[in-house]
Amino acid sequence: MKRLPKALVAAVVLGSVALVAGCSDEGEPVNFGGPAAGSPASGQPGGSKGNSKGGGPASEAAAKTLMPTGPAASFTTQNTLDDGTKIGVTTLEGKKSGFRGKVWVWAPKEYFDPAYANSGFPVLIALPGGNGYPKNYWMGTDLELQSSISKWSKKGKSLPFVVVMPVLNPDKKYYYDGSDIPGQPKMGTWMTEDVPDFVKANFRTFKSRDGWAFMGSSSGAFVGLKSVLQHPDKFKAVIASGPDTVPDSPLWSGHEAQRQANNPEKLAKALAAKPDTKDNAVYLAFQVGTKESGVGNVKQFVRDYCKGPVKGHLQVIQNGEHNAKTYVKGMEDGSIQWISQHMQAPIPAS
Repeated sequence: MKRLPKALVAAVVLGSVALVAGCSDEGEPVNFGGPAAGSPASGQPGGSKGNSKGGGPASEAAAKTLMPTGPAASFTTQNTLDDGTKIGVTTLEGKKSGFRGKVWVWAPKEYFDPAYANSGFPVLIALPGGNGYPKNYWMGTDLELQSSISKWSKKGKSLPFVVVMPVLNPDKKYYYDGSDIPGQPKMGTWMTEDVPDFVKANFRTFKSRDGWAFMGSSSGAFVGLKSVLQHPDKFKAVIASGPDTVPDSPLWSGHEAQRQANNPEKLAKALAAKPDTKDNAVYLAFQVGTKESGVGNVKQFVRDYCKGPVKGHLQVIQNGEHNAKTYVKGMEDGSIQWISQHMQAPIPAS
């Protein structure tokens, strides 16, 4: 799997500096309760205008939205954006995986708008390159992921995603391929079950997979790609930037059958053979810079496996390198809009 190159290391270092210097309220409690917690939209009790039995926006939102199931987690502030929104952090005890790790979250301003008090929001699980432990570098403000999503959503280029940033691996020694490697921490279960369950417990989400996507760089792109192909019933889309397309952790030694069960090439081939229906369709947005070495591999994956219900989009970033800054630019150039067009948008009360 691609290891963290110098350019990506620089992004991580810059993120660490920004965390130290850019957040005066770091460590303070932060509440992601949203308007449904006490400031419902004007009109009627419960936060929706009009009669929910009338078939309007209120009934549509009610049918598609999953309100927070609880129990609520305790978040502290990690960073504050210029618009006042917070990146919070908490520690998650994974009930299904048994793994304990940090998760950072950010909700856009729209999430706190009373007009959306009864609506779910789409979720983007953002994964870093490198080991992604003990921190997920997307939780810094220097890469401008969250502020860019705010900007893009105002321009109609992106949905206003809730961004969720879990740790990627349980240590710095190995890559675990976002998988349940026998005898190792169950990082596949952590990523595709514990983290989504945590989000559902704390945020207004959508019941269907139309509200769930991944994005990631390098090793994180592999995990996001693999997770969508392995669980197309749970996740609809991914932005995979500079990904590897086969599992290559040394921890797979002696477990070849399990390794192949986590191989995106095998998973994509199997899914592509299924009927091209709305329920089977997944949307794979690949990104690669012209200055990185993985261009040919990504193009071959799109050519060989993006067929039938496996929908592919390739964003080739001119003069782009294998780093997070390049990939944010690619998202702005088209990738975020492409997946947004195939996902569920928040539903306002009127």
